[in-house]
Amino acid sequence: MAARSKELDLKSIWLFSSCTASELRKIRSSLDEVEVPAGKLLVEEGRIGLEFFIIVDGTAAVTRSGKTVATLGPGSHFGELALLDRLPRSASVVSETDMDVLVLSQPQFNSLLEAVPTIARKMLAALASRLREADALAYD
Repeated sequence: MAARSKELDLKSIWLFSSCTASELRKIRSSLDEVEVPAGKLLVEEGRIGLEFFIIVDGTAAVTRSGKTVATLGPGSHFGELALLDRLPRSASVVSETDMDVLVLSQPQFNSLLEAVPTIARKMLAALASRLREADALAYD
């Protein structure tokens, strides 16, 4: 893995922004660093997901029912819904460029929730935000 991931300040990601230095060290030690080539399918809509991703470098396209709905870049994250409910992914994500990502697997996530309870509250806030965004789009 390139050393670039070390440049990412986890505290700059709102999901981890309220964490202490000690909690951030625990989070960092739970994350796997992965290099992803352009064109790689990271998550597939309709498939059960077992990982959460944080983009360190590069960009990815988010598609739902074959339609591009967003582009994600450094500091963006995706996959937390699947970690929380273990249901099929609601969208697909494909790397548009070569990427460096940090990955949190289901077992690592479960251990992290026990070690860093603030993450659970942040995940709930993320879900509430996504639900509000979806609700607003549904009624526009």
